[in-house]
Amino acid sequence: MPKHFPGRPGIGWFRATIPGRTLPAPKTRRRTWTIRAIAATALAVTLGYLVWRAGWTLALDVWWLSIPLLVLEIHAFIGLLLFTVSLWDVDRRPTTHDVTETDRKVAVLVPTYNEGLEVLMPTVAAAVAMRVPHETWVLDDGNRPEVAKLAAELGAKYIARPTHEHAKAGNLNHALGIIDADYIGVLDADHVASPDFLVRTLGYFDDSRIALVQTPQEFYNLESFEHESGGTTRAMVDGETDQSGRFHEQALFYRILQPGKNRWGGAFWCGTGAVLRVNALRDVGLVATDTITEDIHTTIRLHRRGWKTIYHNEILARGLAAPDAATYQLQRHRWGTGAMQVLRKENPITVSGLTLGQRLTYAATLSGWFDAWRTMGYLVLPMIVVATGVVPIAVDALTFAIAFVTMFILSQISMRVLSRGCHRPALSLVFELVRMTPNLLATTTLLSRQRATFKVTPKGRTSDGRTATHVPRPLTVLLGLSVIAVGWYALTLLGVTPVTYSVPWAVHAAFGWMLVNVAFVWLAIQRVRSPRFTAERRSSVRFATDLLGRIDGIEVIIKDVSLTGARVELPLPVPIAEHTTLTVDVPDGPTLEFIGENRLTWTDARGRPMLGFEFDPGQHASRARLALALFGADDPDLPILHVPARKVAKRSIKVAPATTVATAKPAAASRPAASGKRPAATSTPPVERRQRDRLRGPVVTTEDVAPTTQIESGDASAA
Repeated sequence: MPKHFPGRPGIGWFRATIPGRTLPAPKTRRRTWTIRAIAATALAVTLGYLVWRAGWTLALDVWWLSIPLLVLEIHAFIGLLLFTVSLWDVDRRPTTHDVTETDRKVAVLVPTYNEGLEVLMPTVAAAVAMRVPHETWVLDDGNRPEVAKLAAELGAKYIARPTHEHAKAGNLNHALGIIDADYIGVLDADHVASPDFLVRTLGYFDDSRIALVQTPQEFYNLESFEHESGGTTRAMVDGETDQSGRFHEQALFYRILQPGKNRWGGAFWCGTGAVLRVNALRDVGLVATDTITEDIHTTIRLHRRGWKTIYHNEILARGLAAPDAATYQLQRHRWGTGAMQVLRKENPITVSGLTLGQRLTYAATLSGWFDAWRTMGYLVLPMIVVATGVVPIAVDALTFAIAFVTMFILSQISMRVLSRGCHRPALSLVFELVRMTPNLLATTTLLSRQRATFKVTPKGRTSDGRTATHVPRPLTVLLGLSVIAVGWYALTLLGVTPVTYSVPWAVHAAFGWMLVNVAFVWLAIQRVRSPRFTAERRSSVRFATDLLGRIDGIEVIIKDVSLTGARVELPLPVPIAEHTTLTVDVPDGPTLEFIGENRLTWTDARGRPMLGFEFDPGQHASRARLALALFGADDPDLPILHVPARKVAKRSIKVAPATTVATAKPAAASRPAASGKRPAATSTPPVERRQRDRLRGPVVTTEDVAPTTQIESGDASAA
């Protein structure tokens, strides 16, 4: 350890993918039956409550308010019933085995449209590095020469189609007409897979009727809009810390709801992180193109033809969660619109060929999009009561309180235990309010015959600055109406308004309900407007590290790193060349060198000198190895990423002996070193240096990479 960093803790390295350690342990039979007993009790009590409400408490003189309230409560009961059915058995796991060799042809497909190279690179590099022999194909609907070059450099094959109809589904179908494969893995452009992705999923296909194996979607940008705030909060499954990482909005679906569908044979394709049998796809006419949610639509067709699907509840790939509210709302609107198209074109409730269990699981998924209407109703109804004094319930306060509170508490306990601790009521309600507007708009398309267009979810940096997301207008309107209702309530109590509260307890309860609504609407608005969820300055996700490195011959600590740059802690406030080389020491891995620019220097809150270093464009060989290390695929058992290249001259940096701090003069960016040799980083003795390099593996330097296919492109290096 250099003397400038005394007492420094061990060097840590964050890996985004944790292969083989995210498969939840099944619970005991006793615990499972306890959960089922609680759920059944909650359903029975809720059903009894609804019978009592319908038969003895309706205020028919104000039917226009009392009937809608009862309908909202019935809708909530149906949701609880379908939730219970879906989660009756989340531990069922079909038998499988690991596959490291196969005589079948396997291809991994990475469809892309407009994602940047910094997003694509780790995905393609990790796909190429998977253990089972396979081909990796990049399917570029953007027809970009730089993507073709990247694919060639990383050892993947490239397809660009002349026309671009049917978006992602059409892209996949076009590729299926070209490639020769028995099974295909499908990864979105931002989903970085574990080396074990194929190892852990191909074994299921020993059953000749298995068409699909789906894995969970997890995310590596832990500061996304979808993740719970706070750096130490981790997802919990059944009271145990889940290895998936910090809790996020989709955790309940991917870690609990989808596994529950195995019990009913209803697990469906989620677009990425899946392996499919090509013959099964051909049996149903390839990937469905009639809707913009081709994944669930294709699965319905597979199930109708008798094919089986499996959900493998182990995190084997991680992608980018929606970074801000605008992206989140766009994504949910597209999914909701696609769900409505499926209901119109191939409604799983009514079409032939599905089992009862499959119909129920599809109903649970597709009906969830209508929850936004219930949320809207629960927001508006108490305001109506406060504004008019009309009470939709004809019962005394004590009786209603006992019945409602008992039902409500049991329902919440049931959802908590059924979700194995993955249901967060408060956070879920905030997200429900944020997506309420796009969901309302999506569900209205159920009655529309107009074809929806596929809108790609933005990935990576989408702007050069930081811009706030506009708050959905319904939320601001509801907040404004609530404030007015509060004032009206106060004036009515003072006798200023013409309204009389004939049933005071009911109005006071509605007012309290409204205040709770106001609090959650405010929280939703604040989350949308939060500066945490605005555009990133660095174009790829940053990973916090404590890596050793060298810059201008000075040993430094790299505090965070991405595929486009790094934040570096200097030992002393010394001048650094404007254009220089940063060396990164990857533990148990290669030593990487990046030529780049010293963009910014500052002193942090603790008085430590810091430097912002931006990598020059190109340098794909080094970036690819960094990507494999960052995302957990840099395994010593894997073959070293080989990139055919010719070396170019490197800039020399004058270095002082190791006992002093070196200061280099800024070199002109256009003048390479005369010797063409890689600059020395320290005065480490030659024998010790050779021993260290043997342990760490080869040094990947900045190179001008020549494509391995006939693709015309320019220089890949900015050296």
